[in-house]
Amino acid sequence: MNAPPTTATGTSTPGPTPGTHAPALGVPADPVPTVPDVRRLAVLRANGLGDLVVAEPALSAVRDAYPDAEITLLGAPHHEALLAGRPAPVDRVVVVPPVHGVRAYPHSVPDVTEDELEEWVAPLRAYGFDLAIQMHGGGGNSNRLIDRLGARVTAGTAAPGAPRPDRWVPYTPYQHDTLRWNELAAAVGARPDRVEPRLAVTAEDLAASLDVVPAADDPLVVVHPGATDARRCYPEERLGAVAAALPGARVVVAGGASEADRVARVASGYRGETGRDPETAVGTLSLPGLVGLLARADLVIGNDSGPRHVAGAVGTPTVAVFTYANLADVAPLTRVWHRVLVSWHGGCQVCGLRVLEGWCGHGASATHDVPIEDVREAALDLWAQPM
Repeated sequence: MNAPPTTATGTSTPGPTPGTHAPALGVPADPVPTVPDVRRLAVLRANGLGDLVVAEPALSAVRDAYPDAEITLLGAPHHEALLAGRPAPVDRVVVVPPVHGVRAYPHSVPDVTEDELEEWVAPLRAYGFDLAIQMHGGGGNSNRLIDRLGARVTAGTAAPGAPRPDRWVPYTPYQHDTLRWNELAAAVGARPDRVEPRLAVTAEDLAASLDVVPAADDPLVVVHPGATDARRCYPEERLGAVAAALPGARVVVAGGASEADRVARVASGYRGETGRDPETAVGTLSLPGLVGLLARADLVIGNDSGPRHVAGAVGTPTVAVFTYANLADVAPLTRVWHRVLVSWHGGCQVCGLRVLEGWCGHGASATHDVPIEDVREAALDLWAQPM
């Protein structure tokens, strides 16, 4: 379990054949030397919106370690939309097509064929990356994709049985993603110094949000009831009732066009407590507009979702309900301005199947067993906390 061998100049020498060599970090897991002469660097992170956000501390550390390199994010379409015109630790985004095992597309979108994948890879291989980092997952598919880029040095996580890049760290369950990717950043010589992600807010974000949700004097609470996985969604009527309990709050319920029913149920819960409707924004906010609205909010209430991660990254306090599984890997790591409620059972509201036991297909909440009293108490506590 020693660190990779180094030359007299401190740079790493090539390791043994992938699959047999030791992890890139020794004991303790301190950063190793950077890869020398890196001009072009690729990072594969082609999954959800929140997945990109939780990796930001690692990406920024890589940026600091390779200040003169051009960094290309091999990402998802929504990453391109999020980062367009925004200060970020990457210089450009290349959208990854729907590759088997490496994709962030609806199930209805088929995987690309081998010929289509090669057509996408070929110009990237010709581009000549000096370092390619797989910051996507366990490596079973993603390390193979990184290898096809033909970079001089590869790095990434590797689950048991997955191909191992030149510099690798183990991919194991129940590790927080931010810490996982910080470890990987250390394996290429970076020195991460944060665990809370950051996302810059632009004037365009704020203007886009004001076009949909005008300014007002009352403190703003945004409720976002959606999530990519419906099992993560706390019962919406309860979210509305929690928001109704916050004294003096202006409540806006936001969601995409596909989340109209969830937004309506939040509004129903709010109406049942107050006798009036909250403001709603359904399918009317662009991604920059959503960032701007979350940045303007005094509090965001919701689930384990991309918007909750964005809210935290722009500096907005959050209250959110997590399953036991997602508590381990993506919940906020600090509690000064975030409150986390946990379903320790995490079972489907219809059949009881727990989230780590498989997919039942019911699309029902697996956080329903968290008492509304606990969520309300957490929200009131944070709402009353002086900033």
